[in-house]
Amino acid sequence: DLSVAARFVFIGAGGGALPLLQKTGIPEAKGIAGFPVSGQFLRCTNPELAARHHAKVYGKASVGAPPMSVPHLDTRVIEGRTGLLFGPYAGFSTKFLKQGSLWDLPKSIRMDNLGAMLAVARDNMPLTRYLIGQILQSNTARLAALRDFVPTARAEDWDLIVAGQRVQVIKSDAKRGGVLQFGTEIVTGAQGSVAALLGASPGASTAVPIMLTIIARCFPVEMARWTPRLKTMIPSFGAKVAEDAALCAHVRDWTMRVLELEG
Repeated sequence: DLSVAARFVFIGAGGGALPLLQKTGIPEAKGIAGFPVSGQFLRCTNPELAARHHAKVYGKASVGAPPMSVPHLDTRVIEGRTGLLFGPYAGFSTKFLKQGSLWDLPKSIRMDNLGAMLAVARDNMPLTRYLIGQILQSNTARLAALRDFVPTARAEDWDLIVAGQRVQVIKSDAKRGGVLQFGTEIVTGAQGSVAALLGASPGASTAVPIMLTIIARCFPVEMARWTPRLKTMIPSFGAKVAEDAALCAHVRDWTMRVLELEG
């Protein structure tokens, strides 16, 4: 076995982050669990249909559905091939990663997080019913949902794919026993030597705030020395753009210039 000593460890392994965090043994990892959910989409690679759609169109999530279930139809170019994706449809697997192990979920259950998991199951029956309904959904039902966006959709033009796997965070809660998180969760050790990013995969809009939060928590002494450099990199660092019109205009101009955008 390979052993590496490090002063700081960042765990950002997607669905695999929870098992790694649990292995650290830090007290902050106690009471945290994960619930895996698969994301499925209908895919169309018919070039004639793909050529007629060049946007991402959103609908509304059904009652009781989680926020990430908002249906949308969008164009994707994968390996140079243009296609359409519609979804998501929820699925279930005990794997924490798309190519993970079926033992991922069972192995993550501990005495310190079991209560939180049971509390979440008790308090989220609408979500449970939604997931069961999605898992049992027929191809005909999926096609019917697609036809709200593409009325002329034909079954032979679309196939079901598993796009990925996400692990929703479950946390212990003093009042409710446990709560289900739909966003990301940052867990840091008290000594600042380890940090983990759990939950739904963050996009570009959340990546920078997450890293700044980790830096502030894990390197509080160094922050004073690093702040001038951070302000150079991020002109709005430490300020609220929504409350400063001049700063907002400056940041927009700076962003347009750096990204070489027009308008």
